[in-house]
Amino acid sequence: MTFKQAVLGVAVVFMSSLAQAGVTKADWGKTADGTPVQIYTLSNENLTVLITTFGARVVSIEAPDRAGKKADVVLGYDSLKEYEADKSTYFGSIVGRYGNRIAKGAFTIDGKTYHVPLNNNGNALHGGPAGFSSKVWVGKEIPDGVEMTLVSPDGDMGFPGTLTARVRYTVEGKSLKINYIATTTKATVVNLTNHSYFNLAGDGKGTILDHVLMMPADFYTPVDATQIPTGELAPVKGTPFDFLKPTAIGARINDTNEQLKIGGGYDHNWALNGAGDGLHVAAKVYEASSGRTLTVTTTQPGVQFYSGNFLDGSKTGKFGVTYQKYAGFCLETQHFPDAPNQPKFASTLLKPGETLHSETVFTFGVQK
Repeated sequence: MTFKQAVLGVAVVFMSSLAQAGVTKADWGKTADGTPVQIYTLSNENLTVLITTFGARVVSIEAPDRAGKKADVVLGYDSLKEYEADKSTYFGSIVGRYGNRIAKGAFTIDGKTYHVPLNNNGNALHGGPAGFSSKVWVGKEIPDGVEMTLVSPDGDMGFPGTLTARVRYTVEGKSLKINYIATTTKATVVNLTNHSYFNLAGDGKGTILDHVLMMPADFYTPVDATQIPTGELAPVKGTPFDFLKPTAIGARINDTNEQLKIGGGYDHNWALNGAGDGLHVAAKVYEASSGRTLTVTTTQPGVQFYSGNFLDGSKTGKFGVTYQKYAGFCLETQHFPDAPNQPKFASTLLKPGETLHSETVFTFGVQK
């Protein structure tokens, strides 16, 4: 079943029950090794969200504009085969066991050094070349959503301990809520996040440079030439990284700035104000032509804002759209990159007997 068939196939199911959230499941083909994959549709009167067990990823989010017309606001593909073939964008997926970068793929726990295969400028990115985004998770319907479960064995991509990860997606009102839960049999490091690319004008509707972004963060983490944090928390004021007031993403993206040069645009972690106080705002985004807004709240201390700099026109997404540079943006709520090697950063260590809990909420609205 293609993406289009999945959307059309569930439309009738919800025609008589749009006032209530509903969940349906359908087969979505098999991976190259023959593993069956499913796709779940979560729908209410406000949102229709498609989630697949391949990478526990968001395939589609349909949200209304100021006129009430719905459009898909995340980038992705029509078919499972295309997702499986793409090894670089991580469209919509849950990335882990350690989202973002670990310097030289190495970290030490209790005096023992572990190594993750390198897949990004001499570093490990998003859990290595066969991270959680490439795995088939087990889906289970829950009220208003789906729970995805993955058991990562001891030694998977070099990480110690058998890690059991659960990610719960629920649609409630105008929000897509993501709850993360993880336990381990040995001390390990964990950093789970969702890697959706958003374009609030609608998938394929130009770049995101005119989107207006606000992030309540006084500091960000500068990086070296390989995009590993230097360990410094640098103030955003007086730099292109200041989004304390709503600012167009493209307003300063081409400024002469060494950090922007390294990332080819924005691809950095912001240290959020209010971290440690439960759910707090990570970002607010507004797109003028549609009126759509996106508010991101999280329990995490940081957010990686990525402006789609490495999209280059080589990927053809849903409905035949070619994804050019800046076609979408990511807001990956997270602990900080390379935290296992940065003693000043909040720890990502998870020990046996402990349970990791975090939550991120994507709330869609309109501004008249």
